[in-house]
Amino acid sequence: MSSSRPAAWLVSALLAVFVAVLTGTAPGTTSTGTIASARASASVGAPRGAAPWVWPTGTRVVERGWERPSDDYSAGHRGIDVPAPLGTPAGAVDDGTVAFAGSVGGRTVVTVDHGGGLVSTLDSVTPLVAAGDPVQQGEPVGTVSVGHCSAADPCLHLGARVDGRYVDPTPYLPPAEWPVLLPESAWPG
Repeated sequence: MSSSRPAAWLVSALLAVFVAVLTGTAPGTTSTGTIASARASASVGAPRGAAPWVWPTGTRVVERGWERPSDDYSAGHRGIDVPAPLGTPAGAVDDGTVAFAGSVGGRTVVTVDHGGGLVSTLDSVTPLVAAGDPVQQGEPVGTVSVGHCSAADPCLHLGARVDGRYVDPTPYLPPAEWPVLLPESAWPG
């Protein structure tokens, strides 16, 4: 390969960033492409228009994105990880009612029912609320604890379900601060 010609992956990565900036799509990715393609593929229950949710910790960075499982029982990453120091307050992403606040598989979780079959889950958090409590968007529902990520590299895992099925939460959120680029092996096609 000639040194005067950039590597194909670099050109593709720069093009993806350029398109994200021009179109205003949420910088971030799924295992099947950009947020734009996730919205275009009409993710189950994906909102139309403005993103209705807020980032649970105020940090608009995706450390690890959504990875669609091949079926309901396969490996995947059924949400996004947002870096957050231990003890960081985690807020409700939207108005709703706490459906669950407690331990699941050794990790503490808060689940909020937003109505219409839409549910958000914050994992791992020490709950500040109890099942049945009404919450408003941005209201603290827990504090980041050890569980989903390591104590050395803590994060908050945000999941979304529509009618019981996990969906990519990123279409519900305002755009992340920076694009998240995937390795070439994860590109669609």
